[in-house]
Amino acid sequence: MLHKKTALLRAAAPVAVLAVALTACGGNKKSTTTTTDDAPKTEKGSSAPAGGGELKPGQGGTGKFKEESGTITYEVAAQKVHVSTEAETKKLVSDPKRAKGLVAATAWVKYTNKGGGVVKESPDVADESEIYADGQRGGLLIGAAEDGPGCEDTLDIENWKAGQSHTICQTYMIPKGAKSVEVHWAGEDQSGSPLIWKFDNAG
Repeated sequence: MLHKKTALLRAAAPVAVLAVALTACGGNKKSTTTTTDDAPKTEKGSSAPAGGGELKPGQGGTGKFKEESGTITYEVAAQKVHVSTEAETKKLVSDPKRAKGLVAATAWVKYTNKGGGVVKESPDVADESEIYADGQRGGLLIGAAEDGPGCEDTLDIENWKAGQSHTICQTYMIPKGAKSVEVHWAGEDQSGSPLIWKFDNAG
């Protein structure tokens, strides 16, 4: 899986040199990433029924996802999004020229195992989380540090049992000045309709 390959690349990359890969807007992606930016907190919302649709920040929706150890039912809730400044973004990328006109956006997403088995190691559920800006999917940032405040490294997650939650971050490059930022997640039972959290004033 691409996620596993990316995880190995992250583990091998020197701390001071971050590997960067930008995917074209609307293209495919399969990887998880995080940054070290601080982010404002949002209040935890109540759970929503299964199925796609728009949710409030912090509100959870459910969906199934096939991990290597079996199909797990997850409750997913995008907690908050932080959009970095251009100066902060330049520190995150290995080639600032490639990031011209772009800024890094990081989403904190909480996943709760609701049943279906134990995820033995390195969950892939966060692969389905994407960040959109003004209706267009951003470019995935690969190789950012996994030590952002409140972020967990998927390589450190083992024996994830039902009832347990983990917060996994994703970082995408989006156009500077975007007015609307959304987090999308689509599990196997969403029938093409993802769960969507909209953050109008991400900062």
